[in-house]
Amino acid sequence: MTVNNKQPYPGPGVSVSTVLYRRVARWAAVALVLLCPPAHAGTGVVQLERFLQDVTSLKASFEQSVLDPEHQSAIRSQGLFYLQRPGRFRWDYSEPEGQMILADGRQIWHHDPELDQVSVQGQESALKGTPAMLLISGDPVASHFEVIDIGDRQSMGWVELIPRDPESQFTRILLAFTADTLRRMEMADKFGQVTRFQFYDVELNPPLEQSLFYFRPGHGLDIFKSD
Repeated sequence: MTVNNKQPYPGPGVSVSTVLYRRVARWAAVALVLLCPPAHAGTGVVQLERFLQDVTSLKASFEQSVLDPEHQSAIRSQGLFYLQRPGRFRWDYSEPEGQMILADGRQIWHHDPELDQVSVQGQESALKGTPAMLLISGDPVASHFEVIDIGDRQSMGWVELIPRDPESQFTRILLAFTADTLRRMEMADKFGQVTRFQFYDVELNPPLEQSLFYFRPGHGLDIFKSD
């Protein structure tokens, strides 16, 4: 196992902190909205409140697409998502290639088996400036977002979250619900990318093995660390 504090595979001039910040921001935002209740009433917001009221754990299949700034192309992927309060989540990507993103309560791990590489960063620093900081601080979502009920579309109730922090990674987050269950999410960031998630086979409060949120790098992996 090789420990390397220099830049990882993304390329020259790209720090581990920057890479993890951009990658984790999307995944962590999903975990955030699954945990934090909104402050206003309305059709979509009421569904969100009901959904979040008793959620302590979650398992769901997901499909993800990332659109470029022109919204003309998409990178598509899919896998399984696990959530455990407080502050732990895991994304297991199965297609187009297997990767894992894991928050264990202390650190964020990104494992790329194809490249035999792992990126790791302290959870607090990796999530700093992202909505997922609320997972750590426990602040009310209304203190960090403007919460807007935008009504029904496509037979789903929609909610919009507008970050109050001008330095936030995101310009807005859209959530869609049916039968009090999260089905869609769309996040627009300051780089012009739009990331869309669709959730299905959602299980609320399933018993989850704690080993899901534990990662020990195997022998032979290159490990790139950032403070």
